[in-house]
Amino acid sequence: MYTEAVSTHPEVSLAQRKRQLVSDELTSAALRLLARRGFDAVTADEIAAVAGVSKRTFFRYFASKEDVVIHLLADVGTDMRAELASRPADEPPSVALRHTVWVSVNACAGPGQALRVTQLILESPALHARFLARQAQWGDELAEELAHRLGLDPGTDLYPQLAARIALSAFGAVLQRWSAGDGAEDPAALTDRVFAVIAPALDAVRRR
Repeated sequence: MYTEAVSTHPEVSLAQRKRQLVSDELTSAALRLLARRGFDAVTADEIAAVAGVSKRTFFRYFASKEDVVIHLLADVGTDMRAELASRPADEPPSVALRHTVWVSVNACAGPGQALRVTQLILESPALHARFLARQAQWGDELAEELAHRLGLDPGTDLYPQLAARIALSAFGAVLQRWSAGDGAEDPAALTDRVFAVIAPALDAVRRR
């Protein structure tokens, strides 16, 4: 089985696959424990024990129990920037940013344990602080892409930063509402409703 997998995907080594398997098992164990008992009640030692590895192994993969959850957001910023860059050049900013934000809303509101992961991040002060730090980084990246898209100078024009922060605030508002309702509301409809409110501000810009 491993021989076939390696020959089909020669760029992925057996060591890399093993590392990914251990990382996945630690993440799965953490989410099971955290969902059942809450973030503050679970220790890194317990996560390691449930995953069947040593505490030392845990810390080779993650610096803290916060990292076990937050690493699930690793690709969010990259995916949003890629989506914004791919939108038609003549598309209004509000439309382009709505599609951009939807990429991440859809990822966070996906199947499986997505709801519980989102609730853990938003309900735990430690995780929420890490989430906001990531969001600030995403804002800078989106602002750069917006400036390029609109021919604006990110060093002097306020619009790119403001628009990026407004869009990410919309992202947070959708996740808050969706998670608070235990996933009962349609995240796509929530995204559309939020952007209907902020669209006039996002589109109040002149291209150069």
